[in-house]
Amino acid sequence: MLLNKIPGRGYLLIAVLIFAASNSVTRRLTELGADNLIDGRNPISFCNVLFVGNICALLALIAIYGKEWSPRALNRLSAADWISLIVVAILAGALAPAFIFFALEQTAVNNVVLISRIEPPLTLALSVLILRERVNSWIVIGAILAFVGVILTIVLQPTDSSAINMGGGFSIGKGELMTAIGAIALAISTVISKNRLDQIPLGIFTIFRTAFGTVIFFVLAIKLYGIGHFMDVTTPIVWQWMILYGAVIVVGGQVAWLKGLKTTNAADVALANSISPIAGIIAAFLILGEVPTVAHYIGGTVIIIGIIFNQVGIARQNKLLDKSKICMGQMDDQVGFKGI
Repeated sequence: MLLNKIPGRGYLLIAVLIFAASNSVTRRLTELGADNLIDGRNPISFCNVLFVGNICALLALIAIYGKEWSPRALNRLSAADWISLIVVAILAGALAPAFIFFALEQTAVNNVVLISRIEPPLTLALSVLILRERVNSWIVIGAILAFVGVILTIVLQPTDSSAINMGGGFSIGKGELMTAIGAIALAISTVISKNRLDQIPLGIFTIFRTAFGTVIFFVLAIKLYGIGHFMDVTTPIVWQWMILYGAVIVVGGQVAWLKGLKTTNAADVALANSISPIAGIIAAFLILGEVPTVAHYIGGTVIIIGIIFNQVGIARQNKLLDKSKICMGQMDDQVGFKGI
């Protein structure tokens, strides 16, 4: 079968390209809805895209991983596991995508692409502080540069009358702020997942996160906007596009990413992630005709330099790990402790 011949790096690349294009595709779908109004309402609103897209994705995930939801597997989960699952579902399944989608209503896709890069350095900082992970100076410098690049992307934006004054002469647009909040939520959920959810079956994790996150988002949206906000959710134009969106963007991206993770190492994953901002900006240009501004060029360049430092750091760290394994193996051979 052709799909089985694709190497792990190929799957990671496919996933990154899908994820990079997702923001531009979402914006394009809402523009399509604006051209097909129903009584003055956009049927393919950002809320409808997120809600119906998640439902379609959930159905596909159940079809793929539903067998993992066995009573035996569920009984193995502790109360702490369920609490962690709930927190991650709220952060990564509801709040983060909601803030990113709301940000797309307020600002350019390129802003969302670049400012969301605040997530990797935040995840690194939290992993060092909470999980006591050890990293070298190259990785630290790379994270700092990526953070600086995000800040430059924000502060070099043209002055917006709707910008929020943060004090000290610093202001930030609503879309940029929402993107940053979404990235922070993702960073926290990533650290919780690494610390608590490594042993939970993938099917249970993905299905619960999608289902519970969708319910939380739906409840919050009703509280904020009322039930009438979803009155167009059953229209055919929404479902015909969301089935495709859910299958390709949500499920296709996740499945490709997870298949890639099975046969690749940390360096391959980091390299694939490093392509994301460039791919996202290219996708915004090709799909939406969105041209990068001076702020995007300056901030994006600093972010890319940070990514290069990060790549060098990961390569050096992996080389040291490989050397330590070789040394340990040689010691085992000399002392005679090798297992049979």
